Amino acid sequence: MADRKSNSHTRDSRLGQTADRPYWIWLVSIFIRAVHQVGAAVFLAVFLLPGQPDLPRTYLVLSTVTGGLLMVFEMLRHRQLLRETAGLATLVKLVLMGMALHGWLPGAPAMLIAFVLAAIFAHAPKQIRHRRLF
Repeated sequence: MADRKSNSHTRDSRLGQTADRPYWIWLVSIFIRAVHQVGAAVFLAVFLLPGQPDLPRTYLVLSTVTGGLLMVFEMLRHRQLLRETAGLATLVKLVLMGMALHGWLPGAPAMLIAFVLAAIFAHAPKQIRHRRLF
């Protein structure tokens, strides 16, 4: 007989380690992600809309705090997040945004690249998003 693959889920050794995450944390993270997207949308709009209005401090704090919480909640499950493509993409996004905020890169293109990068890796399949790089 030919060898058949088992129907059980086998853990891919190239993916980062995972741990169990309580259901309530998953539910809270959905709400936090929605709030984060509101803050991030205003953040991006400041750089893309003409006239360069000042970034409201409330939305800067909102997107920073909720982004940090999302990273903490994600690291509860994915213990090696900063070694995975999702974690590295987040670090690259933060560097691009910081350089744009401080005027070291052109604001609109840098912010747009950072947000597109975030969207791609947020919706990439698990095998890509949580693949260990080192």
